[in-house]
Order: sequence, then C-alpha cells, then structure tokens
Amino acid sequence: MSKQVNRTLIGAFVLGAIILGVTTVFLLASGSFFTEQSQHVMYFHGDAQGLQVGAPVVFLGVNVGTVKRIQLGLDEKNDDFLVPVTVEVDSQTVLTHSGTQIDLQAPATIRQLVERGLRAQLKTQSILTGQLYIDLDFYADKPAQFMALDPGISEIPTIPTRVAELTSMLEDFSMEEFLANLTAISQSINRITSAEELTDLPVRLGQILANLESLTFKLDSSANPILTGIQTDLAELHHSLVVVRTAVNQAGNTMGQIGELARGDSALGQTITQAGQQVDAAARGVADLTHEDSQTIQHLNTALLEIARSARAMRLLAETLEQQPEAIIKGKVIKEHDYAD
Repeated sequence: MSKQVNRTLIGAFVLGAIILGVTTVFLLASGSFFTEQSQHVMYFHGDAQGLQVGAPVVFLGVNVGTVKRIQLGLDEKNDDFLVPVTVEVDSQTVLTHSGTQIDLQAPATIRQLVERGLRAQLKTQSILTGQLYIDLDFYADKPAQFMALDPGISEIPTIPTRVAELTSMLEDFSMEEFLANLTAISQSINRITSAEELTDLPVRLGQILANLESLTFKLDSSANPILTGIQTDLAELHHSLVVVRTAVNQAGNTMGQIGELARGDSALGQTITQAGQQVDAAARGVADLTHEDSQTIQHLNTALLEIARSARAMRLLAETLEQQPEAIIKGKVIKEHDYAD
C-alpha cells in the first residue's frame, strides 16, 4: 500500500521557494526598493546618441545615481531640439569637516551646488561601444542656463561636450580659405626647393665643413704653445698678485702703527703734547721779555744809554790824545775855545 503524500510539507516547501525568489528579486534590484531616491532633470543640446536608460550618473568620480528617462523636447524660444534626461540620485550623504550632513537628494542642496558651479556633461563611458554617462562636476566659469519652465522642477544645468565645443569652434572656420592658403604655401615651398641657390647648398656646405676641418687641425697643432704661454702668463700673474697682496698687507700694518702712534694716549702723542706746551711757555716768556713795560727792556735801555755815554767819552779821549799826545803825561791843556764849548 503506497504512503500518503504530506501536503503540509509540500506547501511549506513551495512557500519557502516563493520567499527565496522574492528575496532574490530584492537583492538583484540593488536595494532600489529600500533606498529613497530623488529625481532631477537635465536638458542636453545636440546629439545624445550613446546615452541609454540605466547609464550611471557620476559626481566627482563617485556613482550617485542612474538615468531613468530620455526624451526629445523642443525649445520654442530658439526653435531648437533638446534632450531632456531624468535621473535618479541615491540617498548619499556627504559629511563636511564640521560633521554636517549634506543630502544630495534634497533639491535645496542641488540648488546650492549649482550656485557654486555644478554642471552636467555627457562623457564617453566606453570607446568601443560608444556608450555615454552623465558626469557632474564644478565649472564655475560656465554660466548656468536653465530650460525648465516649471520652477518646481529640480534642474541641473548642462554644458556642451568637448566634441560639441570643438564643432562650435569649427563652424566659423573657412575650409576653402584654409585650403587656398595651404596650396599657396606648398607652391612657395616648391619654388624655394627648386631654386638654383638651394641646389648648390650641399656643395657649399661641404666646402664649409672642409674649411672647418682645416681650421680645427690648425688649432690643434697650435694649441699646445698657446696653452703653454697662457700657463706661463697665469703663473706670472699669480706671482704678481702675491707680491701685491704682501705689499698691501705691509701697508696695512704700517698704517696701523701710524694710527697707534697718532693716538692721543700713545707715548709719542704725549711727548709731542709736552713739547708743544714747553714751546708755548717759552714763547710767552719771550713775549713778556720783549714787552715795552718789562723791567728787562728798561734795564736794557739804561745799559744802552750808559754804553752810548761811555762810547762818547772814549771818542773824546781819543780825539784829545790825537791832538795832544803829551796829555797822557802833562794832562789836557784847556784852550779858550774849549770854554766856548
């Protein structure tokens, strides 16, 4: 007799499989059911080929969200087509140095970052596949251009790609003029290269090289005598410098000795000072002696008078003896005219 199947066990097995499947779905969804997300809109100008739904949104090299919707829009003001892209940003919190938390999902936070220069730009994710991703970075020199008409929409301004910027620069480039200038340059180069002077240039260069080789040989042959003479001159110059240095040192020592002797507190200085004082005293003594009121001058005048009187008496005696030699024995004879005197 066959054993009856346990329906309870089968039901439990089926229920467990269902729970396991639901759990797997949640895990494969990368936690999107548990993660709070916020949407922002970006308006790209030009071709957005290569950008797909699910493409990453990178902020300063960190994946912060994904592309959820890509549409085609029309700018009625400029009559130009746009590519509105809706992205979802994960609930990532940025910590500042002070510990303050900054939520990238908050529209107010996005507006503050936009004021600081936050811009969105399409960049190549893979060169082989041509897939693009959205890069968020700060470009303070790029003005913010808002396209959303609804102020309640959280919009992140965009900037052109590098290719679009290069294309914009080349739009005003005149290819015909460039080719014409290139053709003119090519013709000028052909005329220069075909000129006779340029054809003779290798021959002239060969002659110049030969002359240089000859000159080099001559310089090598005469280099040793020149170097010997230079060495001799340098040796003599060194000797002269030594002699001059010795003389300068001796002159310096002599000047130092003269300076020592010339100082007021040196022995020579004191001797010179004393001699000057003595000469000054002698000069004052001579001045005192030669003064009209000095006793020496008065005595000298008196002596001179006495000498003058004695000289007169001697003169008279000599005259008397000359006239009357016998006056030495008999005495002077007084004559009448003597009385008259």
